[in-house]
Parts: sequence; structure tokens; C-alpha cells
Amino acid sequence: MRIKSARRIREALLGLGFLFAASGLAAQGRLTVPEGSVIIVRTSSPIQSASAQVGQTFQTTVIDPVNLDGYTVIPAGSMIRGVMTFVQPASGNRAGVIEVNFDRLTLTDGTQMSINGKLTSTDPTERRQIDSNPNTRVVLVGGRGRAGAGVVGAGSDSSPASQILVSIASILGSSSARNVNMAAGTPLAVQLEQPLALRGRGSRRPADAYTIFTTTELIQDAQRALASQNYYRGSITGALDYATQRALFNYQIDKGIAATGNLDWRTARSLGLNFTTGSDVGGNVGGGGTMSFDEASALRRSAESVLASARNALGITSLGGLSGRIYHAEDFEVWFALSSFADNASLYEQVVRNSGSADGSALAGQALMSAARRVDTAIQRNRVSSQVQNAWSQIRSQLSGLDVTYR
Repeated sequence: MRIKSARRIREALLGLGFLFAASGLAAQGRLTVPEGSVIIVRTSSPIQSASAQVGQTFQTTVIDPVNLDGYTVIPAGSMIRGVMTFVQPASGNRAGVIEVNFDRLTLTDGTQMSINGKLTSTDPTERRQIDSNPNTRVVLVGGRGRAGAGVVGAGSDSSPASQILVSIASILGSSSARNVNMAAGTPLAVQLEQPLALRGRGSRRPADAYTIFTTTELIQDAQRALASQNYYRGSITGALDYATQRALFNYQIDKGIAATGNLDWRTARSLGLNFTTGSDVGGNVGGGGTMSFDEASALRRSAESVLASARNALGITSLGGLSGRIYHAEDFEVWFALSSFADNASLYEQVVRNSGSADGSALAGQALMSAARRVDTAIQRNRVSSQVQNAWSQIRSQLSGLDVTYR
């Protein structure tokens, strides 16, 4: 009887969201993803205005996990369902248009829950256009961008569906008659219109590139830091409201951080916030970080630039042609190390853009750090020009996002 009673008590507590750790009660409870948070997903099937129908649904896959204050609440690979609420095929000089909402989250363990999400963009120009009016309806428009559609703000929530087209016309001017034609695997940004309460999964972990901070103390710290740099002009409330998210978004654009409006790990670190204060999450110690696509692209360009500088200093052509000067083994050691790093940086950029695995991106970052340390060794053992040394020092600072111990 005692065994059965204990089992019933344990099951009741689990049903209330309590978890027990070996060292005592570790109440993860339910954590709330704030309204306005942005989740990046990939489409699981094509989206085409030529054949789409109002009410048609489609699935998207969450690219990176959402870690909230030390716990995973939305694992990578979870599904978010989209619903098409307005469709116009291209015709004459009218572009194809699709409006979508997101209404269901399915976690990797099969748990389903209703959500209220809308389409937004992480592109700075598109997002600023959307955020100029918080009531903007956001639609996909054919013929804009390499993805087969562009995200455009198109009027207020109170406008009837027909007014979407008027608003788009005023934004775009004359549009080519192209349909929305998005391939499967296209990234989209889902913005929550209501808070989402979820159970924390697994044990508490140090903050990493996929952590979003929501504690009052850290939001207050972020507001102070943003205010000191003239991004935020509101009161220090500790609430992640529209004004705070907009300030975060503008800061992220200027700093080359993925622009979501979330107070994520990379933004908090850039603002100089102390993760161990209030949140008790702890900083990311040693590698395991990742870069945004913009950061990875900037790193690749820097690597190509320093390689070109080293090659020019040696009088070597882009095809490997050598001048008549006398060469030494150390000349080739530095050049080969930089060439390898540039190739690795290009591969890393591709992984960041196309990988759906957070762990895979982190491992690719660790491999890139190994390539960087080989360059460090080659430069330390050989003489290089001051131009190459200065350029490599800038790359080292860019790499600190992958490993905070790398100095």
C-alpha cells in the first residue's frame, strides 16, 4: 500500500510539472516564451501561390532549439504548422500573394499545443518596414528575392482582405506578374503573438548560442545597456515589451547579429551582460558556440581577404604562379595554413546556412577553431607582414563568438 501511495503521489506531482533531481527538488515548472519572440523554421514542402488554396496547411521544422533560461523548451526538429489565410495567384501585372498564420506546435515527443504566430522577417530592410506599424499584416509576395518570394508588410489587421493588395501596391509600385514559388527548405521567421507556456526539458545547462533570456533582472540589464547606447528610451521595467524588442532588433542589425528581437545569448554577451546575475544560468565556457549566417559570411570574406594579402606579399598569383624571388619553406607554411582556413570558413558558412542541426553547427565551429589555431602556430613560427598580422588579429576577434576562451 505504501509503495502504491508513493507512486500515486509522484505521478500527481509530475502531472503538475514538478521534477525531482538527485540533490533535491529541481522545479523546472513551466517556462514562458514571451510574446514577440521569433522562431526560425524551414518549410517542409514547396509553397506556391499558383496552386495554393485558402485554408491549406503546411509544415515547417524548427531549425535550432529554443533554450529558455537554461532549459530546452522547443527542441530542434519540432514542427510548426502554417495555415494559408489569403491566396492570390499571379495574373496580368499582379504578383502572387500568400498570407499565412501559424497555429500549432508539435514537439519532438509528439506533444501538440495551439499557438498564435505570424510571419515576419529577419532581413533588416523587410523587418524595419514591418515594424514601422505593429498592426501590419505580413504576406509573401512573388518575384522578390532568391527564395522565390519576399516578406512584405501590407496594411493593418482591421483592413479587409482586398485591402492587402492596395497596401502591397503602394509599397512595391508596379510588380512583375510572378507567383510565390518557395522551395522546400526555405527559412521563415515565426513571431509569437501570444506568450507560450512550455515545460522545460532535461537538466539545466549553461547558456549557449540558442539560449533566450527572459528573467526580469537580465531584461532590466539589457534595457540599461541599450539605453546607454541610445537604442532604448523607455523605463527600466524588466518587461520584454514591444519597445524593448524593437531596441534589441535595431541593436542586432548594427552589430551583425541575427536580427530577431530576442534577448539571446549572443546579444546578451555583446551588450556585456552578466549571465550569472539573476538568471543563474552561467556563461558559455570554452567552445561550442555558433555564429549567425551574417557573422559566418563576414568571417569568410575576412579570411579570403587575409589570404589574398598573404599571397600578394609573396608575389604569388591567384592560380599559384610564383615570381622570380627566392622562397623559403616558412613562406608556404603560412600561405597554406591561411588557404586551408579560408576554405574551412567557406564550408562553415554553408553549414550555418543549411544545417538543421544545432549540434552539427557547433561541431563545425570547433573544427574551424582548430584550423584557426593552425594559422596561429604558422604565424608564430614564421615572419609575416604587418598587414597580414593585423588582418589576422581582426579575424581572431571575430572567432571569439565560437570560443570565448580564444584570445
